[in-house]
Amino acid sequence: MTDVLLSVEIAAPAGTTWLALTDWARQGEWMLGTEVEVLAGNGRSVGSRLAAFTGVAGVGFTDTMEIIGWEPPVRCTVRHLGTLVRGTGAFHVQDKGPQRSVFIWSEQLELPFGLVGRLGWPLAKPAFTLGLKYSLHRFAKFAERYSVGA
Repeated sequence: MTDVLLSVEIAAPAGTTWLALTDWARQGEWMLGTEVEVLAGNGRSVGSRLAAFTGVAGVGFTDTMEIIGWEPPVRCTVRHLGTLVRGTGAFHVQDKGPQRSVFIWSEQLELPFGLVGRLGWPLAKPAFTLGLKYSLHRFAKFAERYSVGA
């Protein structure tokens, strides 16, 4: 297992940040190389399933997730069900005042490929973290201008 924990401050109310975060169909507007769709359920309740394809020009992988915790407007917890990505993730929004919030992304992931994955993770982690930081910076801008149905 490996843990990933990153956060970004957002100049938007927590409720707006939550709505932007859980607008799964628009996640591709801020998440690097990723498109998300709701596979089952409404995407806003425990038991809903999501599929996130990450890649370029159709080459990549799909991360299938099930929502296992739904506590709007504070936390969404998912279980990764795929063969490549396994473990749990949480998206947490902290209220910091009328026009401020913090988005916290945390993951507890089982590394794929056994020993090779464990040995290779120290080499892959910096690029993974850099991509995630870039995406969180884009998310902050997305949330700050977010409007439902836009």
